[in-house]
Amino acid sequence: MKRRLVFGCVAVLFTAVNPTVMRAAEPTLKVGDRAPALVTGKWVQGEPVKQFEKGKAYIVEFWATWCGPCRVSIPHLNEIANKYKDKGLVVIGQDCWENEDSQVAPFVKSMGDKMTYRVALDDKTGGGRGRMAERWMTAAAQNGIPTAFLVDKNGFIAWIGHPLALEEKVIDEVLAGTFDLAKAANTYAQWLKTEIPLRAIRRDLNAAIQSNNWDAATAKLAEEEKLLPEDQRSELEITRFGILVGKKDYADADKLATRIMEAHKCDPGWQRNLDMTRMNMLILTKAYPEANKLAARMSDSHTNDVGLQNDLAWRLVTEVDAAHRDLALAEKIAVRANDAAKGQDSSVADTLARVWFMQGKKEKAIELEKKAVDLATGGEKQYLQKALDSYRNGKLPTEH
Repeated sequence: MKRRLVFGCVAVLFTAVNPTVMRAAEPTLKVGDRAPALVTGKWVQGEPVKQFEKGKAYIVEFWATWCGPCRVSIPHLNEIANKYKDKGLVVIGQDCWENEDSQVAPFVKSMGDKMTYRVALDDKTGGGRGRMAERWMTAAAQNGIPTAFLVDKNGFIAWIGHPLALEEKVIDEVLAGTFDLAKAANTYAQWLKTEIPLRAIRRDLNAAIQSNNWDAATAKLAEEEKLLPEDQRSELEITRFGILVGKKDYADADKLATRIMEAHKCDPGWQRNLDMTRMNMLILTKAYPEANKLAARMSDSHTNDVGLQNDLAWRLVTEVDAAHRDLALAEKIAVRANDAAKGQDSSVADTLARVWFMQGKKEKAIELEKKAVDLATGGEKQYLQKALDSYRNGKLPTEH
């Protein structure tokens, strides 16, 4: 799937969301509870784990081949697996919400020494999205992956969250038997009291933004601000900025941007996020000429940022209407992304191939899309193959 830079806070740990999960659901599985049984499907790597053994700790991480954030966290999880494998920790990569189970084994193989821990498919024999996904993810009201569960040596859940946020101190304490499970359970329960209503508010906030209902969005943002601890409220400034741009209140948006940058002078990531948020909102409100100008400026300012360049080029050819589409600019940015990636990024190659096809350079597009397919792994390969087939048939492929 095409990677996207997301409208939101720079501090957030990004996840891929499963839209079939109710975001505001009340969890029945929490920190402090006994871990559900392992009801996995086929094991595609490593020795199968049939049950949790007393005296061993486990990380069960839910992921999928199509999930970009999962690919980022896999090497980190592998480092943890290697560091603690002789200290009583077993790491399980539990594939879930997979579109094509047949893609998992080739994906794992392609990761090589970056993904050497155990990997299992989900059990879908009873229908639905999979028994592990239902008993763990759905029960814990987790709608995004990657999500990791740390199970202590007595079979109780000690921690739930994004794997990149799991501190080694917690693992050390669990393995040493000094982890305070009761305290962790209480802390998690208190966090949920705020988190569950926040999820509902954020769902409504996103819906309001998508429908250009700026008054409703402003009201929902105020609700979120009230629930957040004071030291976390600055994280909402990017969203507030986006709403102002959406309202075309550019004067107040620029004032807010100035205040944000003054507060974060040492962090260039904030300027990048402000620019991307402005880009998102200009496209959302169909201010396409301004979006093109901003894309050109951002591209010139981040020449070696592959992800940013690729995202900008893709948006210029898929989200800007034909009357305002600047294919020459899109090509310049896509070529810049491909050069920065040294021609080894499947997603970037796919973007540039699309630009060339739209410019009437069919043969060049087909040749580059072939390379994109060869570079791709997991679920991405099937999407790019469909794009290649479309080019060969002389048709612009659907967005992916």
